[in-house]
Amino acid sequence: MDFIAQFESRLPESLRRLFRSLDTPFAIQNYLDTITYKGEERDRSPLNVMLDNQGHCLDGGFLAALCLWRIGFKPLLLDIVPDPGVDDDHVLALYQIEGRWGAVAKTNYIFLGFREPVYKNFRELVMTYFEHYVSIHKRKVLTGYLRPFDASRYTHLNWAWDETGANILYHKHFYGRKPIPLITKSMAARLSPVTDRTYQAETLFTDLNESFGNRKY
Repeated sequence: MDFIAQFESRLPESLRRLFRSLDTPFAIQNYLDTITYKGEERDRSPLNVMLDNQGHCLDGGFLAALCLWRIGFKPLLLDIVPDPGVDDDHVLALYQIEGRWGAVAKTNYIFLGFREPVYKNFRELVMTYFEHYVSIHKRKVLTGYLRPFDASRYTHLNWAWDETGANILYHKHFYGRKPIPLITKSMAARLSPVTDRTYQAETLFTDLNESFGNRKY
């Protein structure tokens, strides 16, 4: 039994039908948007994201990559990052059509999700998130990104359904790599604050209690 079939065999019938219905990147994004965002310390396997109907950008991103894998894309993930201790990182599941890159993502912020496959390279794609990557202090905080990560190389960890294996994958293999800078320190120092009106737009539908710096766990 292949990896995705093993994952499907562990889903209840209703969720199995749902999983199989996610036949485009946009459909995957729409599904991710229905999942409750939970910024807790627990990192779920894709199976537990679906069973619990909740998750954050890391575990939701790996679920998205699994969904993309089922419909013929590689399960590639890319992490976009602020400076340490400033805000959460944000995980994108990548897909490529006609040589151009797009992304889907589980997010607490309205503009940090779906991207159409129109971007020539990873930096071009990542920079579309720059103006929208805003902290609760109304600052633009995106400074770098990690090279794409191919989750298909780690099927021996059973990460799609085994939470222990998923956490080994997330923390031993996915994280810990050196980010590629997007801007220099002098550029970062010159960044303007986000206006009140822009911040209101950026946080539309956001549960700010789940945001970095606000959440209690």
